[in-house]
Amino acid sequence: MTNDSDSSSLIRLNIGGKKFCTTIDTLTQREPDSMLAAMFSGRHTLCQDPEKGYVFVDRDGEHFRHILNWLRDGVVPTLKDSKYTELLREAEYYQLLGLIDGIHAILNKTKEDEELDTELTRTDIIKCIQSERVRFRGVNLSGLDLSKLDVDAEGTNFHNATLRECEFTGANLRGALLAGANLQSANLQDACLINSSFCQADLRSAHLQNADLTNANLEGAILEGANLKGAKLSNTNLKDANLQRAYLRQVNLRDTHLEGAKLDGANLLGAMR
Repeated sequence: MTNDSDSSSLIRLNIGGKKFCTTIDTLTQREPDSMLAAMFSGRHTLCQDPEKGYVFVDRDGEHFRHILNWLRDGVVPTLKDSKYTELLREAEYYQLLGLIDGIHAILNKTKEDEELDTELTRTDIIKCIQSERVRFRGVNLSGLDLSKLDVDAEGTNFHNATLRECEFTGANLRGALLAGANLQSANLQDACLINSSFCQADLRSAHLQNADLTNANLEGAILEGANLKGAKLSNTNLKDANLQRAYLRQVNLRDTHLEGAKLDGANLLGAMR
């Protein structure tokens, strides 16, 4: 590509099939250390359509308009959390450090706001479950660390603290940490478990019907005899999980990570794989 001496000259971009028009100034001034700035510095040969002059970049073009608007205005767009994750991936690819910092700031504030909105604290839950079976039906517990409930932040031991047989029907546990938790026979039916962590958790005979486990991490979890009928398992990590005799009817397993998972005796009738 021949470099025009006028830095405001028009540039045509084809980002994964989506067409954009901008200027060299836009691509180079706000983030001078970015990959885009380097690409259009005149030091590199670019993949350009000889007929129409489009420079091709093999990336998903869905979020590139947000990239351009950031380079033009320096404003991070308002998006859903899942879309921020996708935009962050693109910002990291293009090495847009300012945009990366801006996205992280928004995500961190969202997490802080969710924690402030949480109805119960970790200590509250420990006190509730020490002596009796309790119900957290519909309660907002998003972002809480409920792993290893037998020890609190000061190291105090709570030997009777367990989530076994607890009632979490319809509860919001988005982003909660339940790694290693004892959830045997717990009722998590219709619960929001998006982005939650159940690594090495004991979920034997747990009730997970219609629970949303999108992007949840259940690596190494024990789900023996658990009921996951109708559960959402999009991009769920079940690597090395024990799903023996689990009930998985009407579950879509196409986007689920099942490497090393034990499925002996699991009821997969109607499951999509």
